[in-house]
Amino acid sequence: MNQDLSIVSLLLNASWVVQAVVALLVGVSIASWAAIFRKVVALKKVQTLNDAFDREFWSGTSLNDLFAGAAQNAKYSGPMERIFASGMREYQKLRERRIADAGTLMDGARRAMRASYQREVDAIEANLSFLATVGSVSPYVGLFGTVWGIMHAFTGLAALEQVTLATVAPGIAEALVATAIGLFAAIPAVVAYNRFAHDIDRVANRLETFIEEFSNILQRNLGAQSPSGH
Repeated sequence: MNQDLSIVSLLLNASWVVQAVVALLVGVSIASWAAIFRKVVALKKVQTLNDAFDREFWSGTSLNDLFAGAAQNAKYSGPMERIFASGMREYQKLRERRIADAGTLMDGARRAMRASYQREVDAIEANLSFLATVGSVSPYVGLFGTVWGIMHAFTGLAALEQVTLATVAPGIAEALVATAIGLFAAIPAVVAYNRFAHDIDRVANRLETFIEEFSNILQRNLGAQSPSGH
């Protein structure tokens, strides 16, 4: 007798535990793909905004003009611009308090930029741990469904007097579907996690480099007593 071994048929005939595992994995896979697409868009936006501000920063515009622009554009600014605004804001506040010590001014600006940097990196890394969890846990969840399905299949075969490949195959096949779907959920999540981790490291390194470059500019301006330009 011909048996329908399509994935849909196998899942419909599977035990409720296997069906629940597969449903969970499908839901997790959809959520991980949604997180992947959101992260792709977010990283692209971050890189575009950083590039735009970097060009403006090195175009010769004065620091005061850049700070005024950053204040007006705060809602739509990128990480680099917000870090700049944090450092410049603290720098100007200390200057307004008549603090003339260069070390105090630089320490204040650096601390403000470092705090802003940490907030920006935390925001960029959002949902990355979810992808790591999906990538590491999904195969084991699928394996659990497979083991349970095989146990269920062999329990049913115990009552049969004659066991053939035709009677074993459907139960084994429906159990293995859970492992396949677990891998289907895990592989894209692992690949995306590794790619995003690499891209975020590059963004973080670029922001750290900017902090050092901007600190050097402030240091030179302190020496020249001209904080309005660079």
